[in-house]
Amino acid sequence: MTRRTNHTLHLLTRVSALLLLGLLLYSCSVERFIPEDKFLYVDHRVELTPDSVVNDIDNIQLDLEAALRPDPVSGLLGGYPGLYFHYKASREKPGFINRFLNKKFGQEPVYDTDVQTYEMEQILLNRLENKGFFYSVATSEIVRDTTHKEAEAIYRLRMSKPYRLKTYQLDTDTLPVYNSIKNSLTESLIKKDMRFDLSAMKAERQRIDGYLKEQGYYNFNPAFLIFETDTNQYKNRRFDLYLRLKKDVPPKSVIPYKIAKVNVYPNNTVELDSSALDTTRFAQKSFIQGETFFKPKRLDPFILLEEGDLYSPSTSKSTSRRLGSIGAYKFVNIRYNELETDAADDSLGLLEANIFLSPLNKRAVRAEVKGVTKSNGFTGPGLGLTFVNRNLFKGGETLNISLDGSYEVQAGGAGNNAGSSSIQLGLNGTLIFPRMLFPVTISKDYFKYDIPKTKMELGVAYLNRTQLFTLGSVEGKFGYVWQANKYVTHEINPVAINYVSLANTTPEFDAILEANPFLQTSFEQQFISGLTYSFIYNGMVDAGKAHQIYFNANFDTAGNSLSLIASGDKPQSIFGLDYAQYARLDADVRYHFNFSNQTLATRLFAGLGVPYGNSEVVPYTKQYFSGGPYSVRAFRTRSLGPGTYEPDNDNSYYDQTGNLRLEANLEYRFPLINVLKGALFVDAGNVWNTTDNEALDGDTFGSDFMSELGIGGGFGLRVDIQSFVIRLDLAAPFHDPSLQQGERWSWDVSNPILNFAIGYPF
Repeated sequence: MTRRTNHTLHLLTRVSALLLLGLLLYSCSVERFIPEDKFLYVDHRVELTPDSVVNDIDNIQLDLEAALRPDPVSGLLGGYPGLYFHYKASREKPGFINRFLNKKFGQEPVYDTDVQTYEMEQILLNRLENKGFFYSVATSEIVRDTTHKEAEAIYRLRMSKPYRLKTYQLDTDTLPVYNSIKNSLTESLIKKDMRFDLSAMKAERQRIDGYLKEQGYYNFNPAFLIFETDTNQYKNRRFDLYLRLKKDVPPKSVIPYKIAKVNVYPNNTVELDSSALDTTRFAQKSFIQGETFFKPKRLDPFILLEEGDLYSPSTSKSTSRRLGSIGAYKFVNIRYNELETDAADDSLGLLEANIFLSPLNKRAVRAEVKGVTKSNGFTGPGLGLTFVNRNLFKGGETLNISLDGSYEVQAGGAGNNAGSSSIQLGLNGTLIFPRMLFPVTISKDYFKYDIPKTKMELGVAYLNRTQLFTLGSVEGKFGYVWQANKYVTHEINPVAINYVSLANTTPEFDAILEANPFLQTSFEQQFISGLTYSFIYNGMVDAGKAHQIYFNANFDTAGNSLSLIASGDKPQSIFGLDYAQYARLDADVRYHFNFSNQTLATRLFAGLGVPYGNSEVVPYTKQYFSGGPYSVRAFRTRSLGPGTYEPDNDNSYYDQTGNLRLEANLEYRFPLINVLKGALFVDAGNVWNTTDNEALDGDTFGSDFMSELGIGGGFGLRVDIQSFVIRLDLAAPFHDPSLQQGERWSWDVSNPILNFAIGYPF
């Protein structure tokens, strides 16, 4: 079939789709259902005419339009399918299909008689007054279209010249709280010459309340503050603003409170009888528990509340967050009780802080039976066992031991090929100390947001790829992880060791290595010892924000310290093993735009590994690959690249790696029904080698890399149950760099790739 014929078919398909859409919308016409004496209410708008210059008039208009009621009916390309389903379901015998469509997509009708324009005028004028535009004038009308039986409401407001602030003053009084309020006014939200704004005054009250709470005013409330205005001194729409306390404010509300006692219950349970527990005093705190559950000296660094300090909600919140980060408690509850004070001193209140800590189960075992389905065609059963021991040494330590095993076979008629089945086993142990194990003692106040955790990891893995090879590895890490603030997390592993042993290779795999010296060299580098660092900025924690940003940068270097003690000619060895020497840096940037329960998600990834010194090639386990459910989904795992390389056998994915990776993703996510969500996506990316691998034609990165990107797109379904996501993505390639120039652009829908995964791709 010629290119011209293909183009004609695509054009006919699009025209047919448009005609079908038009026919559908025409069939959903609702004019015949509208009562004779009514018009369908389809639109409203606000027209503003200011008497003076207004800088934020667009924001004011949006605010006024948001106040309009009722909302007009919503349509689609001139039709009203939701309203049509409602009318059809309102018949005497609507039928099952009409009732179902109405339940899922139906919309109640709104008529011109439902609009109370006079009431809306008063609401709009009130909103303008709240923004300083007093004595404005409002008119309105409903415009009716007799042809289509539709109506819209138009509200016209003439905005008067606004009142502006001349002075902002605090009333004087002998109460100490007035001095505290006065000190806070340097950060006031109210500025000279600003327009009268009721919302700004409410925000100012909240700001002062927060400031006073941090000064110890435990019982203060923003409702105790009142603003008064005076316009009598001016004739040019100026006003003075006064702030004072209301009359009859309770005396306890205008005195600061300090913490007189701090009680900590490290093992709080429902049946707790505190009278039967022992009390241990440590660091001016009372630790109340029976048999020692948590050592006071280990728990104290997480508690920022101190006897003698003024009450502070931010300190209380920080203490709660730090205690929750230990990993030993499911609930952290801080309660304050007011204590009786000396009758002669009524200028200071006393509080007792009680910290109740409810522990998680000390030991837990989780078993998982998994059905493994991978994008490279491997499927099979898997078993995972995890044992957790919390508060191991009574200092919040957590021990995790996990055992994983799976048997996989490559589906799709490749069952008899070499490497078509595999057995994987892994044993991993992680010991986490909720403190920094360091030769020098560090003050608990040094890390304001979070106390760093010390992680020790040790794992062994075994992989048997039938008729190809056996791969064993041992990996160990020692390092620290901590949160600098709500968004930023650091993780550094000054010790990261990995030993890989390739054994039991078959003649088939030996032939693959012999044909690709790069691949052979990468497997020979058995010993990796170095340092890793990761920086994460996670703006996704603000779930309600429209704009969210995520950034993750990773740095990995190996072999520098070993080069000081290694022996022999290049390649040098340590303990008789060749060691790797390289540096690797990659970055992952994501941006999400959330609107109307929908998300436009984007991602950019770039990574580069550079061998040097003792290595000519980055180790195989540290190289990049492209394709798969978390990469370019229109290509199978490890099947894309490097560059324009075209594989010529079924086992080519072993050498389809590179030391440079670039990737970009765009995805539109939208709800479907209940927990089922949909997505449309486009992915692009590839891997390359920065040094020419003679065994792989076209693998080298160059200036024309844009023409070597693998590009694909498709549609996805996701079952999202409380952030647990099961994902199916069906994708087809648009641009395949392994094809010849001039043939790479083709939408190969006849060979789609089905990706099954857990969690969102980015």
